[in-house]
Amino acid sequence: MTGLSRTSADLDPRRRRILYRCWHRGIREMDLVLGQFAEAEIAGLNEAELDALEVIMAEEDNDLVKWVTGAAPTPERFRTTLFDRIASYRPDFDPVTAATLRTAE
Repeated sequence: MTGLSRTSADLDPRRRRILYRCWHRGIREMDLVLGQFAEAEIAGLNEAELDALEVIMAEEDNDLVKWVTGAAPTPERFRTTLFDRIASYRPDFDPVTAATLRTAE
């Protein structure tokens, strides 16, 4: 999946905004993770989950991709069921780490 395939016509304005922001993050890896998650689950999230998702979305993409891929430990505040659900949408890519950069030389 490389972009939005779900219609947002049936969503309220808040969910539309979140869905758009999930697909337009700044780095493609997080577009894929958050975009796929939002596309599949946004309609069924309750208000508390939407609040939590917006808190997650406020984090830096570089940090999020490290936590989702396991390249860095997930902070305690994000060790939640919602974050685990988001991380399960991880696309098939290898994280770039200092170790992988050294082996590529």
